[in-house]
Amino acid sequence: MFSPPYVDAAHCAEQLRALGHAVLAPASLPATMGCGAGELSDLAGFWNDLPPDNYLKDGGRYRFRRHSSFVVEGDAVTQCPHRAHWQPLDYNALHGGIERLFEPMDPAATSLPAWQQLLRGLGGIASGLKGAKPWFVEAHQFRIDTTDGIGRPTPEGAHRDGVDLVAVFLIGRHQIKGGESRVFEAAGPQGQRFTMTEPWTLLLLDDERVIHETTPIQPEGGHGHRDTLVVTLRAGGFQDP
Repeated sequence: MFSPPYVDAAHCAEQLRALGHAVLAPASLPATMGCGAGELSDLAGFWNDLPPDNYLKDGGRYRFRRHSSFVVEGDAVTQCPHRAHWQPLDYNALHGGIERLFEPMDPAATSLPAWQQLLRGLGGIASGLKGAKPWFVEAHQFRIDTTDGIGRPTPEGAHRDGVDLVAVFLIGRHQIKGGESRVFEAAGPQGQRFTMTEPWTLLLLDDERVIHETTPIQPEGGHGHRDTLVVTLRAGGFQDP
Protein backbone atom coordinates (compact mmCIF):
# COMPACT_ATOMS: atom_id res chain seq x y z
CA MET A 1 0.00 0.00 0.00
CA PHE A 2 1.16 3.52 -0.81
CA SER A 3 0.89 6.02 2.04
CA PRO A 4 -1.21 9.15 1.46
CA PRO A 5 0.76 12.19 0.23
CA TYR A 6 -0.16 14.28 3.26
CA VAL A 7 0.10 18.06 3.06
CA ASP A 8 0.28 20.17 6.20
CA ALA A 9 -2.58 22.51 7.03
CA ALA A 10 -0.57 25.63 6.16
CA HIS A 11 -0.20 24.50 2.53
CA CYS A 12 -3.55 22.77 2.01
CA ALA A 13 -5.23 25.63 0.11
CA GLU A 14 -2.12 26.20 -1.98
CA GLN A 15 -1.92 22.55 -3.04
CA LEU A 16 -5.63 22.32 -3.71
CA ARG A 17 -5.34 25.28 -6.09
CA ALA A 18 -2.17 23.94 -7.72
CA LEU A 19 -3.03 20.25 -8.12
CA GLY A 20 -6.77 20.01 -7.67
CA HIS A 21 -6.50 17.71 -4.66
CA ALA A 22 -4.99 17.53 -1.19
CA VAL A 23 -4.82 14.90 1.56
CA LEU A 24 -4.86 15.95 5.20
CA ALA A 25 -3.79 13.86 8.17
CA PRO A 26 -6.20 13.79 11.14
CA ALA A 27 -3.82 15.96 13.14
CA SER A 28 -4.24 18.74 10.55
CA LEU A 29 -8.02 18.96 10.87
CA PRO A 30 -8.19 21.52 13.72
CA ALA A 31 -6.11 24.06 11.80
CA THR A 32 -7.99 23.47 8.55
CA MET A 33 -11.53 22.69 9.65
CA GLY A 34 -11.83 24.23 13.09
CA CYS A 35 -12.51 20.83 14.66
CA GLY A 36 -10.37 17.76 15.23
CA ALA A 37 -10.68 14.00 15.02
CA GLY A 38 -11.27 13.82 18.79
CA GLU A 39 -14.32 16.08 18.52
CA LEU A 40 -15.58 14.14 15.50
CA SER A 41 -15.10 10.73 17.11
CA ASP A 42 -18.69 10.65 18.43
CA LEU A 43 -19.89 10.53 14.83
CA ALA A 44 -18.26 7.17 14.10
CA GLY A 45 -20.92 5.19 15.99
CA PHE A 46 -23.56 6.34 13.52
CA TRP A 47 -22.08 4.06 10.84
CA ASN A 48 -23.35 0.93 12.63
CA ASP A 49 -27.00 1.24 11.57
CA LEU A 50 -26.87 2.27 7.90
CA PRO A 51 -29.67 0.81 5.76
CA PRO A 52 -28.80 -1.13 2.59
CA ASP A 53 -28.45 0.73 -0.69
CA ASN A 54 -31.27 -0.80 -2.76
CA TYR A 55 -30.37 1.01 -5.97
CA LEU A 56 -27.22 -0.91 -6.93
CA LYS A 57 -27.64 -1.95 -10.56
CA ASP A 58 -25.05 -4.72 -10.30
CA GLY A 59 -27.29 -6.55 -7.83
CA GLY A 60 -24.71 -6.24 -5.06
CA ARG A 61 -25.47 -6.23 -1.33
CA TYR A 62 -22.21 -4.59 -0.30
CA ARG A 63 -23.22 -0.93 0.14
CA PHE A 64 -25.08 0.70 3.03
CA ARG A 65 -25.74 4.43 3.24
CA ARG A 66 -27.62 7.45 4.53
CA HIS A 67 -27.92 10.84 2.84
CA SER A 68 -28.90 14.35 3.97
CA SER A 69 -28.70 17.82 2.43
CA PHE A 70 -27.72 21.20 3.87
CA VAL A 71 -27.01 24.78 2.88
CA VAL A 72 -23.90 26.41 4.32
CA GLU A 73 -23.60 30.20 4.08
CA GLY A 74 -20.79 31.62 6.17
CA ASP A 75 -21.30 30.33 9.70
CA ALA A 76 -24.94 29.43 9.09
CA VAL A 77 -25.70 25.73 8.56
CA THR A 78 -29.28 24.85 7.59
CA GLN A 79 -30.54 21.31 7.06
CA CYS A 80 -32.88 21.01 4.08
CA PRO A 81 -36.12 19.02 3.96
CA HIS A 82 -35.27 15.46 3.05
CA ARG A 83 -34.76 15.07 -0.69
CA ALA A 84 -33.62 12.49 -3.22
CA HIS A 85 -30.05 12.27 -4.49
CA TRP A 86 -29.82 12.76 -8.25
CA GLN A 87 -26.92 12.88 -10.71
CA PRO A 88 -26.95 13.26 -14.50
CA LEU A 89 -25.74 10.37 -16.63
CA ASP A 90 -22.79 12.54 -17.71
CA TYR A 91 -21.32 12.16 -14.22
CA ASN A 92 -22.66 8.76 -13.20
CA ALA A 93 -23.26 6.47 -16.15
CA LEU A 94 -24.29 3.60 -13.86
CA HIS A 95 -26.70 5.21 -11.41
CA GLY A 96 -27.33 8.62 -12.98
CA GLY A 97 -30.66 9.84 -14.30
CA ILE A 98 -32.75 8.39 -11.44
CA GLU A 99 -33.88 9.87 -8.15
CA ARG A 100 -32.48 7.79 -5.32
CA LEU A 101 -34.19 8.42 -2.00
CA PHE A 102 -32.04 7.14 0.87
CA GLU A 103 -32.77 7.23 4.59
CA PRO A 104 -31.62 10.51 6.18
CA MET A 105 -28.80 10.89 8.63
CA ASP A 106 -29.67 10.42 12.29
CA PRO A 107 -30.71 13.77 13.86
CA ALA A 108 -28.51 12.90 16.83
CA ALA A 109 -25.53 13.01 14.46
CA THR A 110 -26.42 16.19 12.56
CA SER A 111 -27.12 18.07 15.79
CA LEU A 112 -23.63 17.45 17.17
CA PRO A 113 -21.57 20.66 17.42
CA ALA A 114 -18.70 18.89 15.66
CA TRP A 115 -20.95 18.09 12.68
CA GLN A 116 -21.99 21.70 12.36
CA GLN A 117 -18.36 22.82 12.54
CA LEU A 118 -17.31 20.20 9.99
CA LEU A 119 -19.74 21.68 7.45
CA ARG A 120 -18.66 25.24 8.28
CA GLY A 121 -15.03 24.22 7.81
CA LEU A 122 -15.71 22.64 4.42
CA GLY A 123 -17.72 25.69 3.39
CA GLY A 124 -14.73 27.85 4.26
CA ILE A 125 -12.42 25.68 2.16
CA ALA A 126 -14.81 25.82 -0.81
CA SER A 127 -15.13 29.60 -0.50
CA GLY A 128 -11.36 29.96 -0.34
CA LEU A 129 -11.07 27.95 -3.54
CA LYS A 130 -14.04 29.27 -5.54
CA GLY A 131 -15.11 32.50 -3.83
CA ALA A 132 -17.54 33.11 -0.98
CA LYS A 133 -21.13 32.03 -1.72
CA PRO A 134 -23.85 29.77 -0.35
CA TRP A 135 -22.91 26.10 -0.67
CA PHE A 136 -25.43 23.38 -1.39
CA VAL A 137 -24.12 20.40 0.52
CA GLU A 138 -24.91 16.70 0.27
CA ALA A 139 -23.57 14.36 2.95
CA HIS A 140 -23.32 10.62 2.33
CA GLN A 141 -22.52 8.03 4.99
CA PHE A 142 -21.17 4.87 3.33
CA ARG A 143 -20.32 1.41 4.59
CA ILE A 144 -18.89 -0.97 1.98
CA ASP A 145 -18.71 -4.53 3.27
CA THR A 146 -17.47 -7.91 2.08
CA THR A 147 -20.64 -9.98 2.53
CA ASP A 148 -20.35 -11.27 -1.03
CA GLY A 149 -16.55 -11.54 -0.95
CA ILE A 150 -15.94 -8.18 -2.61
CA GLY A 151 -17.22 -4.65 -2.07
CA ARG A 152 -17.07 -1.80 -4.57
CA PRO A 153 -16.77 1.72 -3.14
CA THR A 154 -17.16 3.26 -6.62
CA PRO A 155 -19.04 0.80 -8.85
CA GLU A 156 -19.41 3.60 -11.43
CA GLY A 157 -15.61 3.68 -11.90
CA ALA A 158 -13.45 6.80 -12.16
CA HIS A 159 -15.76 9.80 -12.17
CA ARG A 160 -16.53 13.38 -11.32
CA ASP A 161 -19.56 14.29 -9.19
CA GLY A 162 -20.71 17.48 -10.94
CA VAL A 163 -20.02 19.69 -7.92
CA ASP A 164 -17.35 22.19 -6.86
CA LEU A 165 -15.65 20.43 -3.94
CA VAL A 166 -15.65 16.81 -2.79
CA ALA A 167 -14.47 15.82 0.69
CA VAL A 168 -13.85 12.15 1.48
CA PHE A 169 -13.24 11.28 5.14
CA LEU A 170 -12.11 7.80 6.10
CA ILE A 171 -14.09 6.75 9.17
CA GLY A 172 -12.46 3.34 9.52
CA ARG A 173 -11.34 0.04 7.97
CA HIS A 174 -11.92 -3.40 9.49
CA GLN A 175 -10.32 -6.65 8.28
CA ILE A 176 -10.04 -5.70 4.62
CA LYS A 177 -7.47 -5.32 1.89
CA GLY A 178 -7.77 -3.02 -1.10
CA GLY A 179 -9.67 0.25 -1.03
CA GLU A 180 -6.95 2.24 -2.76
CA SER A 181 -7.83 5.85 -3.58
CA ARG A 182 -6.93 7.03 -7.09
CA VAL A 183 -6.99 10.63 -8.26
CA PHE A 184 -6.32 11.67 -11.85
CA GLU A 185 -6.23 14.93 -13.77
CA ALA A 186 -9.51 15.29 -15.68
CA ALA A 187 -7.68 16.76 -18.67
CA GLY A 188 -4.20 15.25 -18.40
CA PRO A 189 -2.13 12.14 -17.71
CA GLN A 190 -1.02 12.79 -14.14
CA GLY A 191 -2.41 10.89 -11.19
CA GLN A 192 -1.74 9.53 -7.71
CA ARG A 193 -2.69 6.37 -5.87
CA PHE A 194 -2.62 5.78 -2.13
CA THR A 195 -4.53 4.02 0.63
CA MET A 196 -6.14 5.90 3.49
CA THR A 197 -5.80 3.84 6.67
CA GLU A 198 -5.96 6.33 9.56
CA PRO A 199 -9.46 7.33 10.73
CA TRP A 200 -10.41 10.92 9.82
CA THR A 201 -7.89 11.18 7.03
CA LEU A 202 -9.41 13.73 4.63
CA LEU A 203 -9.13 13.76 0.84
CA LEU A 204 -10.18 17.06 -0.77
CA LEU A 205 -10.95 17.20 -4.50
CA ASP A 206 -11.58 20.13 -6.84
CA ASP A 207 -14.25 18.29 -8.82
CA GLU A 208 -13.85 20.49 -11.90
CA ARG A 209 -10.21 19.45 -12.30
CA VAL A 210 -9.88 15.83 -11.20
CA ILE A 211 -11.60 12.47 -11.43
CA HIS A 212 -11.44 9.89 -8.67
CA GLU A 213 -12.22 6.29 -7.76
CA THR A 214 -11.58 3.74 -5.02
CA THR A 215 -10.61 0.16 -5.81
CA PRO A 216 -12.70 -2.79 -4.53
CA ILE A 217 -12.16 -4.26 -1.07
CA GLN A 218 -11.85 -7.92 -0.10
CA PRO A 219 -12.00 -9.59 3.34
CA GLU A 220 -8.80 -10.22 5.21
CA GLY A 221 -9.27 -12.78 7.96
CA GLY A 222 -13.02 -12.38 8.36
CA HIS A 223 -16.02 -10.23 7.53
CA GLY A 224 -14.73 -6.74 6.81
CA HIS A 225 -15.92 -3.26 5.93
CA ARG A 226 -14.76 0.24 5.01
CA ASP A 227 -16.61 3.29 6.31
CA THR A 228 -16.43 6.74 4.73
CA LEU A 229 -18.16 10.09 4.87
CA VAL A 230 -18.43 11.83 1.50
CA VAL A 231 -19.50 15.48 1.50
CA THR A 232 -20.04 17.42 -1.73
CA LEU A 233 -20.40 21.19 -2.05
CA ARG A 234 -21.95 22.86 -5.08
CA ALA A 235 -22.66 26.51 -5.91
CA GLY A 236 -25.96 27.63 -7.41
CA GLY A 237 -28.19 24.81 -6.16
CA PHE A 238 -28.51 21.07 -5.81
CA GLN A 239 -28.40 18.80 -8.84
CA ASP A 240 -31.98 17.96 -9.76
CA PRO A 241 -33.71 16.34 -12.74
